[in-house]
Amino acid sequence: MTEPNDLSAFWMPFTDNRGFKANPRMLVAAKDMHYTSASGQQVLDATGGLWCVNAGHSRPRIVEAIRAIVGQLDYAPTFQLGHPLAFEAASQLALLMPQGLDRIFFANSGSEAVDSALKIALAYQRARGQGSRTRLIGRERGYHGVGFGGISVGGIVGNRRQFGTLLTGVDHMRHTHDLARNAFARGMPQHGAELADDLERIVALHGADTIAAVIVEPVAGSTGVLIPPVGYLQRLREICDRHDILLIFDEVITAFGRVGRATAAERFGVTPDIITLAKGLTNAAVPMGAVAVRLNRREVREFYEVVSNGVLWPLFHYLIDKVHLDARRDWDVYRQVNERFADVIAEHYRPGDVVWVHDYQLALVPQLLRARVPEARIGFFLHIPFPSSEVFRLLPWREAILRVHARGVKLAPQVDLKLLAARTPGFVGADLANVMNEAAL
Repeated sequence: MTEPNDLSAFWMPFTDNRGFKANPRMLVAAKDMHYTSASGQQVLDATGGLWCVNAGHSRPRIVEAIRAIVGQLDYAPTFQLGHPLAFEAASQLALLMPQGLDRIFFANSGSEAVDSALKIALAYQRARGQGSRTRLIGRERGYHGVGFGGISVGGIVGNRRQFGTLLTGVDHMRHTHDLARNAFARGMPQHGAELADDLERIVALHGADTIAAVIVEPVAGSTGVLIPPVGYLQRLREICDRHDILLIFDEVITAFGRVGRATAAERFGVTPDIITLAKGLTNAAVPMGAVAVRLNRREVREFYEVVSNGVLWPLFHYLIDKVHLDARRDWDVYRQVNERFADVIAEHYRPGDVVWVHDYQLALVPQLLRARVPEARIGFFLHIPFPSSEVFRLLPWREAILRVHARGVKLAPQVDLKLLAARTPGFVGADLANVMNEAAL
């Protein structure tokens, strides 16, 4: 590989660009534990890239996997469409997470994962009627990426200096770097668990009812590798529980074997509500991040497909794939999964909620739910052409296939209205003829 003939175009991040370009240090290849410089020198990669090449460079299985999937499908959107490997990856990733953190939201980087986690935390608080909880708490010396949210909750002054106020309503706990007492500690420092109590100071200052979430790196990375003091994370978890505050672990660096376990949460025996991931997730071979969320923290519905405007979205969608359900071939399994959905929704249903069913594989939920909660309000929005699938031969046609908005009722665009009217004598919560008239159809 030849040297580039112009270095001016590339604006390098976190780099003295003028100094580097006056004396460039180029890497042109990598294999296992070593880089190869432009001069042919072998350079030991002691940090694993930027703490991201956990399995070593240019691993044949990783290279072949990337080559194969790009040759088959280079890109597929995940807005109302999907790809089987995305669901498989989420299921496999969930198995590596601490128990309960089994909802996976994918992103493109650690920075994006952090900002997504902060948004999930804020949406969660609003969804459960705690809209005053908008404050986000970080920690001094913390690094959480380069997005506006991550820089705001991060505790590195130099990263924030050029960008004004960033997010408002952010505060920071004390860091855990206690050189006087822990200078020669081996492993986890024995002193410093009480530093978690600084969160109590912030709670007293702002009020617990204003705080949505606390985010920390279990092991701080960018301002020195700071191992948490014995008992520190446990105490932080206890304080968050006491004040009903979400705890987010930024494990972009620490996950996937970096601390000897799949996650630092597992290594230190503390389970957060949300974990952010990236780097070792793909061995840095392709850009990718993820957010793992604990679905059953308090109420089943609070994290998965967030409630907004009084609408309760369907739950446990991934169970369909876990049991490899094919409704056309296995009616017993089909009904069993629908029963589980109905049980969970009934347990957490509140008056006024509208339950959206947006998958034909859940189309038995309404009649099962009404047997449990007669006053339940049901809406449908199917993501398949109506009624082309053979599965509709199995369904109770008295249910109208409609999309229900908080603002009213609208027909899903792919519904064949004449066929719907012929096969659907009625619809709970709305008269089908009136709905069709309202839609001017």
